[in-house]
Amino acid sequence: MTLDHRVMAVLDEREIAHALIGAAALAAAGVARSTLDLDLLTVDSRVLDPVIWAPLRADGVDVEIRRGDVDDPLGGVVRLSLAGERPVDIILGRHAWQDRAVDRARRLPSGARVVLASDLILLKLYAGGTQDLWDVRQLLGVKGHESLTLDVSADLGDLPAEARAAWATVLAASDPR
Repeated sequence: MTLDHRVMAVLDEREIAHALIGAAALAAAGVARSTLDLDLLTVDSRVLDPVIWAPLRADGVDVEIRRGDVDDPLGGVVRLSLAGERPVDIILGRHAWQDRAVDRARRLPSGARVVLASDLILLKLYAGGTQDLWDVRQLLGVKGHESLTLDVSADLGDLPAEARAAWATVLAASDPR
């Protein structure tokens, strides 16, 4: 079993709700972009407990747990890596809108859950990096753009002003007028 499947199995066994984000979620939404790792989102702080990861550590998996401080936009990150496999990053969110994104995630044929495209855009706007905004533009280029724009706009109020400003900039740049 691959590392990503093993990590998701641990989360499932502990009933820790999680969903794919990042490049895997982009691919599920129809945008191809490659990265070296797999990203998962949860809002369950139990992922920061080293005891959960002890069985994987015993099998040679390197587990790095980083807790976010008070000013950090994330509650923490858990990076799991094993030689010859792509690392898995578990992002610990702190906000109710991130919890909704995990709750609304859809199940893929593989059994994994992936955030909806609209929630992925919210996550990308929140992150706010150059690559994140490029990803948002790519997602908007996929069919169903109009309903996606409406869905994002409906949930945007929960994000910080910087994310709302980034959304306005993306929309202005995509307006053909």
